[in-house]
Amino acid sequence: MAITISPRQNLILRTIIIAVLYFTISELGGMWGWRILYPIRLFVTFLHEFGHAFGAIISGGAVEHIRIDPNAGGLTMTRGGNAAIIIMGGYIGSALFGNILFYIGAAKPKWVKPTLAIVITLMLLTGFIWYNSLFTTLILCAFSALLFYLGFKTKFGRDALMLLGLASIIYILQDTGSGPSSDLRAFEREMRFIPATVWMLLWLAVALGLLAFNFRLLFKREKTAKAGEI
Repeated sequence: MAITISPRQNLILRTIIIAVLYFTISELGGMWGWRILYPIRLFVTFLHEFGHAFGAIISGGAVEHIRIDPNAGGLTMTRGGNAAIIIMGGYIGSALFGNILFYIGAAKPKWVKPTLAIVITLMLLTGFIWYNSLFTTLILCAFSALLFYLGFKTKFGRDALMLLGLASIIYILQDTGSGPSSDLRAFEREMRFIPATVWMLLWLAVALGLLAFNFRLLFKREKTAKAGEI
């Protein structure tokens, strides 16, 4: 007797598998786990630094350069713009971008190739227009080539977006206490009266809220599709 899995069950199953694998490798894998997840950490760093750059651009500033370090750290130098938006753009921006990638991979198969094309373009522009180091440019070129291959030469484009999106979200949630510490200190200085711990909790709440909203959209979409079939 064949077992039929609904799209919702399939989505939940794939999400659980990705989450469990990521947590298992990151928490129990030790140094090997760090090495296995190294490319994803670099991608998350790119999203984080691009979030700073995006914050600068939308607030009227400009980007000097973006750097991704071999230890998966990063730095974005900007000029002008609103400092609070630029600082907040790293954590909140990467949470937003990760949720968008996951949603498109899970629910919008026709958008997968255009989305990958946009991500690849942004990576290449970052590597060459906002050039800072050879390592940064080589990493972004290598990632662009890998995403192009997966998205346009194989059938794993959706899985790649889901993996990168969900892993990015999980990573920044894990990294709340340590990863954005420099951003939190800078934001505390900028806002003056509210301590970094409060901002950390607020940023975490925003990231979790975006993830909850994402799943609500996904399940509401399936429910609407089922109602249309009746």
